[in-house]
Amino acid sequence: QVQLVDSGGGLVQAGGSLRLSCAASGRTFNYVMGWFRQAPGKQREFVAFIGWSGGPTSYADSVKGRFTISRDNAKKTVYLQMNSLKPEDTATYYCAASSRYSSAYSTYDSWGQGTQVTVSS
Repeated sequence: QVQLVDSGGGLVQAGGSLRLSCAASGRTFNYVMGWFRQAPGKQREFVAFIGWSGGPTSYADSVKGRFTISRDNAKKTVYLQMNSLKPEDTATYYCAASSRYSSAYSTYDSWGQGTQVTVSS
């Protein structure tokens, strides 16, 4: 299993940008890496995933064209660049690792602790 530490969240105005990072520790980093988010009172929802070699990538419709997922395997780190942020993007963001290309959170085995993103209007 891989250990994940999320960081990079914060408070930003609508239209602004943030970059989240997720650092992995463990023997390998050959996982599909995903980002999910959960707003208060709502279910955890898929944001994006990226294959172990940098592709394929997949995005939720709600973030397509605004968010970009990437990874640096030498640093065992995955990133989520978030641009044109909206108040509805406010949530706790979690990175996760899976052995499958999937948007279903049940297929992810390891999770970060989460980082809070708050977008003010």
